[in-house]
Amino acid sequence: QVPIPFFLAFKMDIDHSCDFSESAVEHEDIPPDPALQEICGSEVNTELSKDMTEVSTMTSFEKVSQGINHVEGGWAKMINADDTEVTARYKKKYLKDEHCQHTIMETANPNKVKRTATSLSWHPLDYHKLAVAYSCLEFQRAPKNMSFDSYIWNIEICNKPEMTLKPISPLVCLEYNHKDTHILIGGSYNGQIGYWDTRSGSQPVQMSATEHSHKDPVYKVIWLQTKIGTETFSASTDGQVLFWDIRNMNEPTKRLVLDPSKKGNCENAFGAVSMEFENSMAKFLVGTEQGLVVSCNRKLETTDDPIVCMYSGHHGPIYALQRNPFFPKNFLTVADWTARIWSEDIKESSIISSKYHMTYLLDGCWSPVRPSVFFTVKMDGTLDVWDILFKEKDPILSLKVCDEALYSIRVRDKDSMVCCGSQLGTVRLLKMSPDLCTLQKNEKALVSEMFERETKREKILEGQYRERHQMKHSTSVEDEGGKDDMEELLACTESEFFETVEAEKKKIEDKEKERRSGMFCFQG
Repeated sequence: QVPIPFFLAFKMDIDHSCDFSESAVEHEDIPPDPALQEICGSEVNTELSKDMTEVSTMTSFEKVSQGINHVEGGWAKMINADDTEVTARYKKKYLKDEHCQHTIMETANPNKVKRTATSLSWHPLDYHKLAVAYSCLEFQRAPKNMSFDSYIWNIEICNKPEMTLKPISPLVCLEYNHKDTHILIGGSYNGQIGYWDTRSGSQPVQMSATEHSHKDPVYKVIWLQTKIGTETFSASTDGQVLFWDIRNMNEPTKRLVLDPSKKGNCENAFGAVSMEFENSMAKFLVGTEQGLVVSCNRKLETTDDPIVCMYSGHHGPIYALQRNPFFPKNFLTVADWTARIWSEDIKESSIISSKYHMTYLLDGCWSPVRPSVFFTVKMDGTLDVWDILFKEKDPILSLKVCDEALYSIRVRDKDSMVCCGSQLGTVRLLKMSPDLCTLQKNEKALVSEMFERETKREKILEGQYRERHQMKHSTSVEDEGGKDDMEELLACTESEFFETVEAEKKKIEDKEKERRSGMFCFQG
């Protein structure tokens, strides 16, 4: 006889296994006990057929986020990880293996020959993409068989570039177009300008004609913020600023020679290594090899005098030049051993200057979200973070990023993610703390007041210096009857030098007194 199916109800203890046994009932229908059914964790339907079970359980867990402490590991069984000599020999042997060399080349760096990451550009919309230009800036020291490629990276996949850009000469600078984000403009080591469309592949869409291009490396390219979005201009150490339209790259649309005599002579022109353009301003700025900032009229065709004025104060090439995003009349320069902040109204000296560092500063930029914060990188691999409301002469944070020189830095607009490019071509990403990427209370008002105060102070000192200089000059002419005596000139120069030093010392002392007076609180 075929047995009638029956249901078996049971309560499962998660600490013990379920124990099943055969039933002697063959011809009776045994209904489940409702009381047991309410408290039972699960139900199982079974027949007198193949032995099968089904169990379901309800579990709960607590989710906890915590850091992980990574330590060295993964050694072979015969290797003692605590013995440095043994591990060093094992590493040396392993690195000679061809498979290992191939793997490291593919995941760590796309090229064996290390090149400098000379320029960085974040994608305007996709914040995971970063364009990096790679080049060797040492004159006639480029290694043989050096790759000319530059790359677009996805920062979430750091072991392989998302796209390769293949110029005919290494790119020194590279910038995304904010109007059409598929397009990038690049300046080459041989002086040519080219643009890429990422939809068209790795080859440039157009390159400028060699005979109409720069004669030296192109250190900066900037897109003009126009309705069409196809206009750009470039700066080079050949002393020229060239304006282009990427719809026709055969020759530049305009040309400016940075000749201080304003005669358009390239032989006497200042070499350009940095440049700044703000769409709301009537002038653009060029940083030169000679340590000067040249202010130029952006509408070259409507003026006979495109060079407006020059700002002096640095002792070497100006590697970085950028207007403050909140106060465009004030701009930052990075050169020699200092970083300086200038006002357009003061041409003889900066209004704020850092201390002189022991190593060269190679790049810098403002924070896009805080008007008082800027960043600089140095030849010793250090990233410095500055807050002029807290300290003027010293950084508020110094971070040793790597052992080689840091040549480039760029801050992402979205959340102050900082990327630094090194001499060996490594790009490192650093996340700033919330305090450094959040606008503080009254910060804009305090920075504005500070810039105005320092500008007024420099104007007063500049006026006093000119008055003293004129008085001494007139007195010298009257006493000496116009004689051009060398000893008198040297004595006068020495006296002016020491007076200037004393004036600077007094400025520092006055600042210190102001600072101290603000720290004390008197009780009545």
